[in-house]
Amino acid sequence: MTDQTLVQVVLPGIVEPEDLQVRRAARPQPGAGRITIAMEATGVSFAEQQMRRGRYYDQPPFPFVPGYDVVGRVYAVGAGVDPALLGRRVAVLTKVGGWASHVPADARDAVEVPEGLTAEQAETVVVNGITAWQMLHRKARVSAGQTVLVHGASGGVGQVLTQLALAAGVTVIGTASVRNHDALRAAGVLPVDRTANVPEQVRELAPDGVDAIFDHVGLSSVVECWPLLRRGGTLISYGTAATRDDTGSKQLPVLKILARTTLWTLLPNGRSASFFNIWAGKKLNQDRFRARLRADLTEVFGALRRGDITTSIAARLPLAQAGEALRLAESGTVSGKIVLTP
Repeated sequence: MTDQTLVQVVLPGIVEPEDLQVRRAARPQPGAGRITIAMEATGVSFAEQQMRRGRYYDQPPFPFVPGYDVVGRVYAVGAGVDPALLGRRVAVLTKVGGWASHVPADARDAVEVPEGLTAEQAETVVVNGITAWQMLHRKARVSAGQTVLVHGASGGVGQVLTQLALAAGVTVIGTASVRNHDALRAAGVLPVDRTANVPEQVRELAPDGVDAIFDHVGLSSVVECWPLLRRGGTLISYGTAATRDDTGSKQLPVLKILARTTLWTLLPNGRSASFFNIWAGKKLNQDRFRARLRADLTEVFGALRRGDITTSIAARLPLAQAGEALRLAESGTVSGKIVLTP
């Protein structure tokens, strides 16, 4: 591979992980206002698992390069971009395009990674950290002394979410497989068996209800847990994990949740519900969206440096083995972030 070669992993269609394609091409120069990032770490998230099946609700048409986020050094800058950015380690939320040796981005989307964090450490909290922080502090606006229910407390977003909540003085009830309960207890979480009657277990732990619920499972879970909210509480849905292997419309599961949560919020019941979309508001006000994302990711990086949150890396694989990494992520046999490196 020459110094000017771009390497990308391409998702050609609805294929098995082993059928991802590696593409090599000449590396383009960044245009005005843009930068090129030499990737040091990118991750495998649930989004890519859905995209492989054509199930992510607003994914681009095939073929495309997956990769929801990327961390790396600024390799080149276009016209109008401060050349002082060259060589600096930055993180960018991309949605797609991160699975590449060099990733183009708008310079305004780059958030500098603070000293003391490695690229891999930073990668573990980009999409997961922003999602957790915004749901917890911008949507639910939790405060010390409250109690929340986190579905998938051992998952990517769930781990960060529970730790941020605990750092804020919040009591956390978390659903997970029984094999993960000891680790949750050690972290200060009240574990609930996700395979048993979840509402019954939660009521035993919080007889008066919970102040917030964070659900990534889908509509059936949202409906089941809505009655667990106390007055003034809020339910935030942020995924449809239960539909990952379904067929048919990829938008319908999200639309059903949007309709249900909107109806509940309009009713005079003293509770609210919503569907969280990390990209909400970007088209309406890009400057505000960027400022909010920069502020929130900076907060998450700070929490990581202080030790308020810790993350684990389940596996590190080279970019060319992205298919193997995706298969491992889909197996459900590992806990922690799967990271791709150059």
